[in-house]
Amino acid sequence: MALQVVNSPFDERQTEILNQLLPTLNDAQKNWLAGYLAASQSAAPPETTKQVTKTSETATRTITILYGSETGNSQTIAEQLNDQLKASDRKTVISSMDDFKAKKLKEVEDLLIVTATHGEGDPPDNAIQFHEFLLGRKAPKLDSVRFSVLSLGGDESYEHFCQTGKDFDKRLEELGATRIHPRVDCDVDYEELAEEWMNGVLKVLNEDSQTQASEQQVPSSPAEAPIYSKSNPYPAEVLENIDLSGRGSNKETRHIELSLENSNLSYEPGDCLAIYPKNNPELVQAVINKLDWNAEQTIPINKQGGEIRSIQEALTSIFEITKLTKGMLEKAAGFFDNEKLTKLIEDSDKMREYIHGRDLLDLILDFTPSNLDPASLMHWLRKIPARQYSISSSYKANPDEVHLTIATVRYHTHGRDRHGVCSGEIAERIQPGDQLNVYVHRNPNFKFPFDDSTPVIMIGPGTGVAPFRGYIEEREELELKGGKTWLFFGDQHFRSDFLYQVDWQNWLKNGYLSRMDVAFSRDSAEKIYVQHRMLEKAKELFSWLEQGAHIYVCGDEKRMAKDVHQTLLTIIEQEGKLSSTEAEAFLNQLKQEKRYQRDVY
Repeated sequence: MALQVVNSPFDERQTEILNQLLPTLNDAQKNWLAGYLAASQSAAPPETTKQVTKTSETATRTITILYGSETGNSQTIAEQLNDQLKASDRKTVISSMDDFKAKKLKEVEDLLIVTATHGEGDPPDNAIQFHEFLLGRKAPKLDSVRFSVLSLGGDESYEHFCQTGKDFDKRLEELGATRIHPRVDCDVDYEELAEEWMNGVLKVLNEDSQTQASEQQVPSSPAEAPIYSKSNPYPAEVLENIDLSGRGSNKETRHIELSLENSNLSYEPGDCLAIYPKNNPELVQAVINKLDWNAEQTIPINKQGGEIRSIQEALTSIFEITKLTKGMLEKAAGFFDNEKLTKLIEDSDKMREYIHGRDLLDLILDFTPSNLDPASLMHWLRKIPARQYSISSSYKANPDEVHLTIATVRYHTHGRDRHGVCSGEIAERIQPGDQLNVYVHRNPNFKFPFDDSTPVIMIGPGTGVAPFRGYIEEREELELKGGKTWLFFGDQHFRSDFLYQVDWQNWLKNGYLSRMDVAFSRDSAEKIYVQHRMLEKAKELFSWLEQGAHIYVCGDEKRMAKDVHQTLLTIIEQEGKLSSTEAEAFLNQLKQEKRYQRDVY
């Protein structure tokens, strides 16, 4: 078919030349010409080529983001960073450390690590193997790798604060990798430091590109669909605030129902709700009086100085004043001008002993500052961290509500009665109709199966039963009656502390809960706990494990969780006729397969 001016983009002279040339070409010549034209069409003009050359080294490097997460915070930060890099058209790989093949580490180009620290300076469960590999003898030389580390460590008063991140940072440097941004260690109130680290890393990675700052941010959601989060909590109305504990109980456990209507928030069984509490107004007033400050005077509450609040509001809603930390005392000493405090921080053991059970009022009573400037608060007080509670309801059953089960913390120490910041506020000052600032905290390491074929064993004494209430309520909503579900619950007294007794009885009756074993430690001469009930049912419990059961443990980490873990080892060793080493390996395998999950605190 001959070219014509009307059916091509060529003028008359060009059309004539092409019609003369094309009939003389063989197939090989036509193919070569077609390839040549395609290649020249895709080639960039000189100015663009120069720009590509300038940015090619950084823009073509793959960025690998690895996270080690115990409660989901590190994973959330890693995903946020990944979103921002993708918005800048950067090639990324994101993975939990246990899903990353360690031997591929030598192929990594830019490596960003976000990790928590667990227990006594240990890596999180999903970072153990990677940690062992990197710090072991098999780790490769990483001379061509660039890296940066964000470390979440819990509380700066801990002896092994942010230890896992420190381990990774030091070891990567030893292996020859180049640090592109300094490691940042985050306390409980980690968000601001994490954001600073992300911005610093992004600046380095994009320093040679023309990407606009707006492209580095996750696009904002439309105003009509706000996104509520840690930095933008939802003001949830309190619908119910009920004391679950019966007459004569030694405890006070409250059931809280909050409205999520129009919040766009959702959750799954196993997730947590975080609450930003307010400090006790009596404690706030005592601090202000002792320092002889004007409660209405305004002060900055952030480093940039752009946000200001009255002293009253800052001490009530912004700064944590109920807990002392090593870092706080060290910073405060620079503003207090008190020799006794200066001497205290020089002795680590005495300082550690002092901060236990004391608050800001104790500090200013014991080490009265000289002319303390209220504006200095932001430099040595940390922000109030949100308190997280396991959700005890099903979103499918209650799409506009969320329920919590909260134990009120009260104690007496150093001559004063004290209580937990959030639990005390809810027990003493929050009524239906009031509001609490909240956000949903995802818990990717505590997820339940929803089918009839997987047996589920749940161990949750006291308020640890909360996520299991949400799980069974969701199974009821999904009409999952046929599965095998087994709950071990324990508390002090049957009459006063059997939390949600009617709910469990109804679910047992209707088939959503297969069986339930309870232990009430103060109802008999010999204290009976959930681990004793587990041992009594050892044969059947092990049989469930052989059938593929998943085990979930929620509650106190220091005592209950350790005892339950040891009991599981005993049962596996006894019923499986295994050695202690083999029983450990068996339980570790369950962890690897996500069949043994814990939410402990």
